[in-house]
Amino acid sequence: MKHSDHLIFLQVLLLLLCGGNLLAQESKFVGRVEKRDDRLDELIDVSLRPEILATGFQWSEGPVWIPDQNRLLFSDVPRNKIHQWSDAQGNSVFMDPSGSEGDNSEKEPGSNGLMLDPQGRLTVCDHGNRRVYRVEKNGTKTILADRYQGKRFNSPNDLIFDRQGNLFFTDPPYGLRDESKRELDFCGVYRLSKDGKVTLVTKELVRPNGIALSPDEKTLYVAQSHRPAPIYQAYPIQDDGMIEPTGKTLFNSIDFAKAGDKGMPDGMCIDVKGNLWATGPGGVLVISPNGELLGRVLMEKATANCTWGEDGKTLFITSSDRICRIKTKVQGLGFATKQ
Repeated sequence: MKHSDHLIFLQVLLLLLCGGNLLAQESKFVGRVEKRDDRLDELIDVSLRPEILATGFQWSEGPVWIPDQNRLLFSDVPRNKIHQWSDAQGNSVFMDPSGSEGDNSEKEPGSNGLMLDPQGRLTVCDHGNRRVYRVEKNGTKTILADRYQGKRFNSPNDLIFDRQGNLFFTDPPYGLRDESKRELDFCGVYRLSKDGKVTLVTKELVRPNGIALSPDEKTLYVAQSHRPAPIYQAYPIQDDGMIEPTGKTLFNSIDFAKAGDKGMPDGMCIDVKGNLWATGPGGVLVISPNGELLGRVLMEKATANCTWGEDGKTLFITSSDRICRIKTKVQGLGFATKQ
């Protein structure tokens, strides 16, 4: 081989190696940020792309950050497991099963929404057993609610605690393979008070799903995963802690759904400015407290839920078979004291 040919060969090899590394690096990222309003620039760098952290799940859901352990927990609902992920350890199984034990023919037998209560205990929406339970420090499970007026829930889906320790949760039928098993003829949003009383908040939504509270806890947000009306509903919270049963539509994502964007309104989280980071058609919609769409984090696959973690300026996203994250400029609600 001539000296000149040798140089050309090395140059081509170097390009191939560098190109391969760039391709491998590029494959770690997905989607993009779509700006609809200049105010989005204050919340996120629009040049960033979501980073893929782990894959191989059937349907990832219910992410929650465990601050004192620097790890993320999330559900793989159909496979009946809760996983854990950290930068240091990667992904592993945290709980198996997370819902029904033994043989179960339900559509989604595992856990769905996960949340920490004010004491830092993991609280779980259990699709398979149609209940909400708490994981005690010794690992045992305490059932918090499984019935309303003596009738079993459909399949509790998502949940949020207020600062007083009262729990709000949604109850669509998505966990059931056969809806004839339903004992309730509606899909409700409930309030579980600290004394264990279950109160129906509203039953106006056909398919209530994701749920969140405004920073001042004067508004309860509920997403509806229903193709004819894929909306994000806002409910005023009264002084006694109860909710007005008829809400107003904060944002309707029907145009995105009609355009064929993947996903429906689902889980959501709130930043310190009161903006909703709400999963829905296309990925994660960023919606102002006044209902204005500021932009979207496009994920290319149906997206189930999101939560803040790490320093409070990292948004973790459960999107179909993947766990992703993206940095933000704004801090997530609950992390404000750590600035």
